[in-house]
Amino acid sequence: MCEAHVCEAIRKVLGNAKISASHTTGSAEIILDGPPDVARIKSAVKETGYRVTDVKVEPYEKKKGFILPLRRHPQ
Repeated sequence: MCEAHVCEAIRKVLGNAKISASHTTGSAEIILDGPPDVARIKSAVKETGYRVTDVKVEPYEKKKGFILPLRRHPQ
């Protein structure tokens, strides 16, 4: 259920985005049509009780958008 909560929180902020999350890897991947608002994404994730520790924005050529792999590092 953790994955669903994180995806739902991000989806509320971003609207139409493809989001997948994995508790096993401690990461989420977001595919957007436009540039991301990283601060809003971090805030949405924080409200679920998790935090974003690393964000990498890279072009996503298949659909001409952006991809954001979010990773949670071991503490």
